[in-house]
Amino acid sequence: QVQLVESGGGLVQPGDSLRLSCAASGFSAAFYGIAWFRQAPGQEREGVSCVSASNDYTYYINSVKGRFTISRDNAKNTVYLQMASLKPEDTAVYYCAAKYYTDSMVCETNYNNMDHWGKGTLVTVSS
Repeated sequence: QVQLVESGGGLVQPGDSLRLSCAASGFSAAFYGIAWFRQAPGQEREGVSCVSASNDYTYYINSVKGRFTISRDNAKNTVYLQMASLKPEDTAVYYCAAKYYTDSMVCETNYNNMDHWGKGTLVTVSS
């Protein structure tokens, strides 16, 4: 059974850090580009970051550049999103998603194109 399970969310104060994990099972995530999305209440889901299967290419939306870092450990079939200097506007449900590419050096954050999705983890940034 193909699964992506996110963890690591919680309630933090502005300026704090969190590390989200996305654990894959039922398939080898090493062959997939992995993306993180987030959806705040009343807003559309947006792509936050992605990492290629080869770990050579990463992407970040402008609002998180310099604060978030995506990484992957293919031996553990897990992708991480390290989030620092969190702001209230980062509050959202964070989802990870996987897409298979024949090219191991690409990834994307088009949510219409993902092959597999997790159920999300809630991040709340509030004082």
